[in-house]
Amino acid sequence: MNNSGTAASDAANQPLKWSWKLVRVAGIDVYVHATFVILIVWLALSYWATAGLPAVISGVGFILLLFGCVVLHEFGHALTARRYGIRTRHITLLPIGGVADLEKMPDDPHQEILVALAGPAVNLVIAAVLWSWLAMTGALIPGETLSVTSGPLLQQLVVLNIILAVFNLLPAFPMDGGRVLRAALAMRMGRVQATQTAAKIGQGLALWLGLIGLLYNPFLIFIALFVWIGAAAEAEMETVRSSLDHVTTGEAMLTEFHSLSPQDSLARVIELTLEGSQKDFPVMANEEMVGVLTQDDLLRGLQADGEHGRVADWMRRDVQTADIAEPLNGVLERLRESRSPLLAVLQDGRVVGVINLDNIMELIRIQTMLEARHEARRSFGA
Repeated sequence: MNNSGTAASDAANQPLKWSWKLVRVAGIDVYVHATFVILIVWLALSYWATAGLPAVISGVGFILLLFGCVVLHEFGHALTARRYGIRTRHITLLPIGGVADLEKMPDDPHQEILVALAGPAVNLVIAAVLWSWLAMTGALIPGETLSVTSGPLLQQLVVLNIILAVFNLLPAFPMDGGRVLRAALAMRMGRVQATQTAAKIGQGLALWLGLIGLLYNPFLIFIALFVWIGAAAEAEMETVRSSLDHVTTGEAMLTEFHSLSPQDSLARVIELTLEGSQKDFPVMANEEMVGVLTQDDLLRGLQADGEHGRVADWMRRDVQTADIAEPLNGVLERLRESRSPLLAVLQDGRVVGVINLDNIMELIRIQTMLEARHEARRSFGA
């Protein structure tokens, strides 16, 4: 199971918890999740219990080769997306496959199709190369005698790469085939409607996979859950993007907020925190935002210096800014990418407000509720 996706929340652009960096290739970090390591250990113990060390070496080695093909699949997505100026944050190996975390999918449906097809194409190329090698060396055995669990190792990899390519081309959003379906639909209808339609088809296939899993293979139930949740997340994210299409930063910024001076003590921050609900504070000097102090920064400062510590010693200095007329969609992406929880909003070079993810999410919830009410009234009137 492979999936190239985008972040659905500000935490999504960071590797999953309990993931460790394995290697960096072509400027892209590859991580392995703890559950993948557990899978390998469990397989090794199973092989050891049944057939000893030779089985451990061959069995685990085969799984690692297979997941190497999965990583190459994800690099197919990542490097194709790079051609269109889209960065891949990282690739993570999980027991169900790999995930290439692209910062976004192309807006152009033709480009999205190429990015989605690049992964399965890599698997087919791997299968073709291995088959050609086996044919040249005379190592092929008749296809009818081969299974995915027996036969020459390289020939098993040929079959499994073909299965990976075909399986990922199923039109189950957010799998590769689902993305191709969404892009094809987007050529005929709006992107939001195309995403909603592809998500419903994906969830329908997830139900089918879950039923098959109940009858034959429980592992398919996990894949079905992954597809169901992924399809819902993609549909929600596209709805969010659409709701912000014509909203500017000035419409969502906070204009009433407390600010700090670099010379303020942490006791002052405690006082402001307890007075209201504000958790992150802009730090101002000479009418310019020079830093941000978050609640985590405050707690670290209190632990180290106590309430007499200075804001300047604990604030974050990586200040981001946005223009008051800037489209909110772009600001949302920058907030997700940035480690700073606040952006200073500027008008004619002056700070006129701040904006954070919580405020944008609140605006989205309000807009979603209003749109749902309008839609209900239209339906009732019809």
